[in-house]
Amino acid sequence: MGLLSRYKKEKLVSEAYYKTIGQVDCPFFWQPVTFNSDGFNHLQFSAGNERDKPAQMLKFNLLELAPNIVKKSGTIQEYRKQWGTIGRKKTNGSHAMKEIEYWGLIAIVKNKEDKFIKIKVILRRVGTGNVIFWSVMPEVNIRRKDTFSLATGDITDD
Repeated sequence: MGLLSRYKKEKLVSEAYYKTIGQVDCPFFWQPVTFNSDGFNHLQFSAGNERDKPAQMLKFNLLELAPNIVKKSGTIQEYRKQWGTIGRKKTNGSHAMKEIEYWGLIAIVKNKEDKFIKIKVILRRVGTGNVIFWSVMPEVNIRRKDTFSLATGDITDD
């Protein structure tokens, strides 16, 4: 099976699964985190450009671990607040701006192959809106290594 056909299959399966999630209660926020179309779109695109197919497939494979991490996270490992553009440009060329908050939840969990992996789930809130799922990724610096292991058997080293 070629990369493109494998990608299409994984995307269909992941999208169907994603639509079943809806909302997940998060103990840190004392409110539900919404898994809406913005989050699934961000798994495929970044800054208006499509992510490459292997990167999307990696995110699709990690997706099923995200709701459980959100459900069990009572602490936040990363936080960022910034101003960002919202929506499309107006006719005069300006953009609406709002404060955007991001939270990172990092966990070591078992994957489908029963191996320990370290992943990060990103949550996002625009202005005073709802907290939504934004992304999921391995918690490693992929750019600096040709190969990597997501976590060792001994979590005290990670």
